[in-house]
Amino acid sequence: MLLNVLLFVSGLGVLALGAEWLVRGATSVAIRFGIRPLVVGLTIVALGTSMPEFLLNAFALMDGEDALAIGNIIGSNISNIALILGLSAIVLPIAVSRGVLRREYPVMIAVSFLFWAMAADGRMSRVDGLVLVAGLILFFFWMIRSARGSSDTPGVDVPSADAPARTGPAARILLLTGGIAALAVGARLMVDAAVSIAHLLEIQPVVIGLTIVAIGTSLPELAASMVCAFKKESEMSVGNIVGSNMLNILFVVGVVSLVQPVEVESSSVRIHFPVMLGVSLLLYPLARSGYVLSRAGGVLLLTAFLAYMGYLIHPYIQ
Repeated sequence: MLLNVLLFVSGLGVLALGAEWLVRGATSVAIRFGIRPLVVGLTIVALGTSMPEFLLNAFALMDGEDALAIGNIIGSNISNIALILGLSAIVLPIAVSRGVLRREYPVMIAVSFLFWAMAADGRMSRVDGLVLVAGLILFFFWMIRSARGSSDTPGVDVPSADAPARTGPAARILLLTGGIAALAVGARLMVDAAVSIAHLLEIQPVVIGLTIVAIGTSLPELAASMVCAFKKESEMSVGNIVGSNMLNILFVVGVVSLVQPVEVESSSVRIHFPVMLGVSLLLYPLARSGYVLSRAGGVLLLTAFLAYMGYLIHPYIQ
């Protein structure tokens, strides 16, 4: 058991490091070839930060652990809003862009409902995956087009063009290849360890995916958010979380189910999808009030997250 926990933590560390290397390497290459930093932020960085979930789901499906894969996506989306935004707002209230609530937020809600509707029959088919990937392409075109003529797009972390531009070609290639390799190794370790822990403790794989795996893949974003909040330079906007949740569905679920159909447990359709939608819908009134996510709002989100975690693990601690 201890060995599996150590493997899981080690895999998480390698996964986080791989994601950072991949984003830095891809960003430096893109900027070197003259791609605008804003476009890099909207595409390469956004996809790079979703790669941990993507590879983890890919390996889970290869092992036949469909419930773990779906649980990871649902749990990650819940964690992004209720845990990350909740804790960040408690440390320092977060300013909310009106544009994000007017444009990206409704798209996230629509995509989340679409995901639930597609999964209602107990299966994410290749056709479902094709629709989601088509939505991903349209989303990127829309974001890039709306960003034209603007140096500031709400909710998008734009990488700096200065530091990557000074990186040598060998270093760029090393960051790219090292990041991809680290992501693969980290995801493999996490999936193997998570499945072993589930079997040893007789916990359903979907619960593992909804809890420790989902929180684990969200820890890098949480760490960055908390550091910025403590420095009173909170850059983890609601827009970043909204974008991340959309990509988890459009990119991760879309591509994975396009390659291989994914089975969805009935408990996820009946319970966990509604929780994901409920948390997502709760964000709007909290963020809309004065366009600031206050400490009280953060406490409410974090309380909802802890209550949901308690509901998931309660049957196993009686």
